[in-house]
Amino acid sequence: MVETKYETVLVGNENGLTTITFNRPEKRNAMSPQLHRDMYALLSELRYDKDTRVIVITGAGESFCAGQDLKQYFLEMDSQPERVRDEVRTLSRYWRNEIIRTMPQPVIGKINGWCFGGAFTIVTACDIAIAAEDAVFGLSEVNFGNFPGGEVTTVLTEQLQPKHALFYALTGNTFNAKEAERIGLITKAVPRADLDKETMAIAKNLLGKDPVAVKAVKEAWYYTFYSNPDVAYEISGLVSQRVNARGRPGIQQFKDKQYRPGLGAYKWEKK
Repeated sequence: MVETKYETVLVGNENGLTTITFNRPEKRNAMSPQLHRDMYALLSELRYDKDTRVIVITGAGESFCAGQDLKQYFLEMDSQPERVRDEVRTLSRYWRNEIIRTMPQPVIGKINGWCFGGAFTIVTACDIAIAAEDAVFGLSEVNFGNFPGGEVTTVLTEQLQPKHALFYALTGNTFNAKEAERIGLITKAVPRADLDKETMAIAKNLLGKDPVAVKAVKEAWYYTFYSNPDVAYEISGLVSQRVNARGRPGIQQFKDKQYRPGLGAYKWEKK
């Protein structure tokens, strides 16, 4: 159980589900240097937390995350020593990309409102992303004489079709969750009244799964995504060897007529 208190995020845990809430509602939960430090430290802690089997990331108030804090992350950071700038930018990049993707637990993004700029990298890093239909998405950097920097352009070229991503990056136009679902930025758009219920239903589904198998799904998916077919095949084989080194409990239960595949999770033992 995580007991550390963080300045910019709230943390709650109940029955294996840990919820992380960006807690800068007065700034639309924009990412400050301190938020990057907090998220890096928190996710590093949760990786080894036995009480955390599923993670949900959301925002306090009416926003999910409005991207980088333009004042604190850019203007004020420009006057900081180079060492400080490098530290913050490394943490900013690392927790939103490498750490979320390599967490052993599945991570669900619950997008409850505004989602702009750098927040897109949080959404694409999450394994599953559910958004309220009236949530507002946008790449507004071009509107103030800039472009989607850092990892934003990189992940969008990986995740979206050019004619979708480039259109919104060039125009700075906003769009809703239905459009985000259509272009593949999120998993699913749901009515705002159903956001909590839909997210919890997915979380409960994942909580019922064997954590070893869930971790293997993530590893195989992400490591093979960036590999050529031959390397991807070998990676898949190595992940499979590690998983099956403990035996094949689900298949054994099927053999013993204790479990029917396709109708829910087999009865795994909590370690």
